[in-house]
Amino acid sequence: MDRMSTLRKPRRLSYSEYLDLERDSDTKHELVAGYVYAMAGASEAHNRISGNIFFHLRAAARGGPCGVFMADMKIRIEEQDRAYYPDLSVVCDPADKDPYVKRSPCILVEVVSTSTESTDRREKLAAYLTIPSLRYYMLASSMDRQVECFARDDSGDWVSRNLEEGESLIVRCSDVSAELDLELIYEDVLIPEIGGEE
Repeated sequence: MDRMSTLRKPRRLSYSEYLDLERDSDTKHELVAGYVYAMAGASEAHNRISGNIFFHLRAAARGGPCGVFMADMKIRIEEQDRAYYPDLSVVCDPADKDPYVKRSPCILVEVVSTSTESTDRREKLAAYLTIPSLRYYMLASSMDRQVECFARDDSGDWVSRNLEEGESLIVRCSDVSAELDLELIYEDVLIPEIGGEE
């Protein structure tokens, strides 16, 4: 018997089937055009970087209409049938009320590792930049002190820049205005040796 004939083709899931799977699963999955992909755990550096950015964005959002969410909040991109768990999101749209899924983020952040870099810099970049409400997409490396930010300008075009030592990045969404620099983002973060993995 041909061994290949025993392999099962993965079944595509509808969005509602995906939500049912997530409700009953101990592992988080992302949805890409009907196919689900399990997510791996994260390193200490990853968690500290996410926590540092969350701390400053949450402080800027306190008392206002914007919500700042960690990695358990899904972002739905309807047109591409995708649902991702970004490491951090800021949502200011009062109509975006679903307690488990948001559709109108204005800031998305991914903390990049060797295992996620290709997905974060290609697949997710292309998908996130199609979200009409999005103003900023930040990629913070857990492998070195490097942050790249894509920002939508007043004409709707995307401009990217790398945050350099001594520089600040100001992000503004609705009532949120936060100033971030490499010292704040990488506070108490020990970057692993080259070859370290999340």
